[in-house]
Amino acid sequence: MRRLINDGYDVVEEMLEGYCLAHSDYVKLLEDDGRVVVSKKISEEPRVRIIIGGGSGHEPLFLGYVGKDFADAAVVGNVNTSPSPEPCYNSVKAVDSGKGCLYLYGNYAGDVLNFDMGAELAAADGIRVETVTVKDDIISSTNFEDRRGVAGDVLVFKIAASAAKKGYDLDKVKEITEYANENTFSMGVALSSATLPVTGKVIFDMEEGDMEVGMGIHGEPGIRREKLRPADEVVTEIYNYIKEHSTLKEDDEVAVLINGLGGLPLMDQYICYRKVDQLLKKDNIGIYKSLVGNYATSMDMIGMSITILRLNDELKELLDSPCDTPYFKI
Repeated sequence: MRRLINDGYDVVEEMLEGYCLAHSDYVKLLEDDGRVVVSKKISEEPRVRIIIGGGSGHEPLFLGYVGKDFADAAVVGNVNTSPSPEPCYNSVKAVDSGKGCLYLYGNYAGDVLNFDMGAELAAADGIRVETVTVKDDIISSTNFEDRRGVAGDVLVFKIAASAAKKGYDLDKVKEITEYANENTFSMGVALSSATLPVTGKVIFDMEEGDMEVGMGIHGEPGIRREKLRPADEVVTEIYNYIKEHSTLKEDDEVAVLINGLGGLPLMDQYICYRKVDQLLKKDNIGIYKSLVGNYATSMDMIGMSITILRLNDELKELLDSPCDTPYFKI
C-alpha cells in the first residue's frame, strides 16, 4: 500500500481533525458529533440551509465545499460508506434557521436510507427537510431515477447553494436544484483501483495498461475493460456517450468539469480538457465555464471523469454567484 496513514481504522477521524485544524477559519466539527463538519461562515440572515454528505474517500467532496455561501454542513461516513442517520439528523439541528434544509448527496441506496431517516427525525422536531439525490452518471442506468451520483455533485451543489443564497424558499430551491440535476451528465474512466486504508489492498484487480470505461467512483463496474488507448480516443468515446444520453444540442451553453479521481496528473487532465473543448466547439456548443482538477476523487484511483452541465440564463447566474470554501471559490 502506498498510503501515508497511521491505523487504517482511524483515517476518517484523523482526516477530519486535520482538515478542521487546517481550515479552522472556515469550518469546525460539531461538538457532540465528530462526523458533522459545520461552516463558520453561515449567513446571519435565515435562509434554506444546504447539507451535503456521503462516504469519505472522495475528498475534497464533501467537506471541502463547506464554507461561505456554499454548503452549510457536510455529513461524513466511513470510507465508501453512507453516514449513519444520527449525524444526518444532527446536521439539521446544527444549521437550521427556520427556513428548512435541503439534503444533497449522490444517489446510493445506503445514503438514501440513512438521510431519509435523518429527515424523519428532523420532521418529528418540526423541521422540514427536502432531498435531491444527484444522478449524473449516465452509464450507470438508462433510467434517470436509478443513476448514480459522481462528480456532477459539485455543480448541482453549487446551484442549490446559490439559489438558497438568493433567499428562495425551500420548494423553489429544490425545484431549481432538480432542474440542474436533470441537465448534468457525467461519465468516467479508471486506469487503476483505489486502495482501502483498512486492508491496505486494492478494491479490485486491474492489470497494468488496462482501463475500464464507465467505472463508478467506488469502483462499480463500467461497460468495458480494455487496453489503454490515447487520451483523445478515450475522451471522444466518453463525449459521444454523453451526447447520446443527454439533452445537449447545437447552440447550447454548458459548464464543463474534468475531474481527476485522485491519482491522475493535472497534465493529463488538461490534455483531456483540450479534446472536450475541441469536440464541443465542433458541435457548436458554447463553453460558458470550465473546471479542471480533483473535485470528487476515489482516494488514489488513477482516472478521470467528464461532466457537462447544460445551462440556461438562471443556472449561469447561480453558477457565477460568489462563494468561498477551502476547495471552491468564486
